[in-house]
Amino acid sequence: MQQDPPPVTEHRFIDEMGDSTFFGKGRRVVIGEPGVSLSFGIGILKIMRPLAEVRAEVIELQKDIENDPLFNTLPSVIKRAGQGGFFFHACKDTPDVRSPFLKYIRSLPCELEAVVARKIPALFQKNHHSKENEFYADLLSHLIKNRVKSERKLVLNVAARGSTTRDKVFTDALTIANQRATKRWSPDDLKSQVVFNVQTPRTEPLLNIADYLCWAVQRVFEQGETRYYDYLQERIRLVVDLYDSEKYAGFRNYYDKKNPLTSKNKLCPQIT
Repeated sequence: MQQDPPPVTEHRFIDEMGDSTFFGKGRRVVIGEPGVSLSFGIGILKIMRPLAEVRAEVIELQKDIENDPLFNTLPSVIKRAGQGGFFFHACKDTPDVRSPFLKYIRSLPCELEAVVARKIPALFQKNHHSKENEFYADLLSHLIKNRVKSERKLVLNVAARGSTTRDKVFTDALTIANQRATKRWSPDDLKSQVVFNVQTPRTEPLLNIADYLCWAVQRVFEQGETRYYDYLQERIRLVVDLYDSEKYAGFRNYYDKKNPLTSKNKLCPQIT
C-alpha cells in the first residue's frame, strides 16, 4: 500500500519585545519606570530563502564583528565573544555594530508579523489573572491562530525567555489559538502539526533577525522613534496594536505598508 508523503516542514522564528512586568514590590504598578517597558509584544518571522544559507551568512557576519579590531574591543562584543561567541543583539549593540546587520536584513527576503499589547493593569488582572505566563500565551496565540490550517509540520523556534517559554505556556497558547481559529474554520480543517522548539541566539542565529525586527517595532511604541522601522519596513508585514480599542473600527489598529506606524504610535503610561 502506498503511504502518504510526510507533511511539509516549515520553520518560523519567534522573539519578544519589551518585558511583561506590571508590578513591583507591594503590587505597585511600575509600568514605564526605568527598565520597565510600556508594552509587551511578540513577533513571528518567516524567511523566504533556504534557511541553511541564511544561517551561514548570519554566522559569517557575526564572526566578522568578532574578528574586526574596530569592534572587538567594545565591552558588549568582548562579553558575548567570551561567553561562547558573539551574536547580534539589537538593544545591546552599538550603532556601528548594528549597521551591517541592518543592511543585511533589509536585503533579505523575509517578513515579520507582530502583536503588541499595551500594558493595562486592569486588563492584565481581568484577562490574565495577573500572571505573566497567561499574558504571553494569549499574545502568542494571536500569532498562531491563522497558521494552524495548512496541512504541514510547523516548527516554531522560540527565543528562550524564562518561565514563559515552558511547555505548558506553549500548550496553552496553541489551545487558545485553535479555539480562535475555529471561529473561521471547522475543527476538522485545522491540520497543522505545531512543534515548539526553544532556542537561544547562539543555537539558532536566525533568531537574531527576529530580534532586530522586533526591536525596530518596539522603538516606535516606546520612544516614538521610527528611523529603524522605516528602514526595515519592507520586512515588517504587519503590526497589530492589540489593545488600541479606539481604532478597532475599520481595523485601524492593524499597521502595514499602506498604514505604517508613525511617531504618533508612541505610548504614554496608562493612568491607573
